[in-house]
Amino acid sequence: MDATLEAVIRRDRVVVITALFAVIALSWAYLLAGASMGMSAFEMTRMSQLGTAGGVSEGGMAGMAMVAPAVWTPGYAALMFLMWWIMMVAMMLPSAAPVILLFATVNRKQRDTGQPYVATSIFTFGYLAAWAGFSLVAVILQWGFELTGILSPTLVATNATFGGVLLLAAGIYQLTPIKHACLRHCRSPLAFLGTHWRRGARGALRMGLMHGGFCVGCCWFLMGLMFFGGVMNLYWIAGLALFVLCEKTIPAGHWLGYATGVVLLVWGAGMLAPVF
Repeated sequence: MDATLEAVIRRDRVVVITALFAVIALSWAYLLAGASMGMSAFEMTRMSQLGTAGGVSEGGMAGMAMVAPAVWTPGYAALMFLMWWIMMVAMMLPSAAPVILLFATVNRKQRDTGQPYVATSIFTFGYLAAWAGFSLVAVILQWGFELTGILSPTLVATNATFGGVLLLAAGIYQLTPIKHACLRHCRSPLAFLGTHWRRGARGALRMGLMHGGFCVGCCWFLMGLMFFGGVMNLYWIAGLALFVLCEKTIPAGHWLGYATGVVLLVWGAGMLAPVF
């Protein structure tokens, strides 16, 4: 009986891992194709490298002139929301894989003791719904930054003061207790599920939302740095995704968060020094 149970659990893990891999791969494919922006992410990355928050080069001005400012219609806003949300799926779902897999295992064992079985997708959807909320806020900020000229048509910051302030704010947040309280929940899937376990589909959705909320609380300022480096800059997208994965999974991830905070503070101060 135990051998059968273990075989079923292993099979379920394969199904969940395959589904996660497929969703992550499709999300990255959508981003690489340009997220319906009219050019590929590689082209957007090249253009964003020409104009940075520290100033816009001659080549950057020429490149930006080729990109017309966006007209913010409801359809365009919905497209930007989809872009941000799929970007968050691609960047955050790999680091959430441990808690999703653990949920699937615990849920299967709960079912074998007579408890109701809940699809792992419900927990995952709750997690991603939290990032949908972040994406909505990001779209509103993007609209405001574009309207004021802080963000170029290629979705990269054009103002050194804005870039420096953003880096300083992100560095400060990396050192705050709330950041590390949220990070502890993200780094301890077993402790999270043991503390917050709820039965049924509604409970699974609530747990997903709650864990997603902790993840947003941990990483929202890091994701905000996309406005500094370029919203569709592949170097920033891949770099931040890798950093988040390391911060949440490696043994020294807790200290990595502190170290990054110091680096961001120094970087931001360096950018603001010439201004003052």
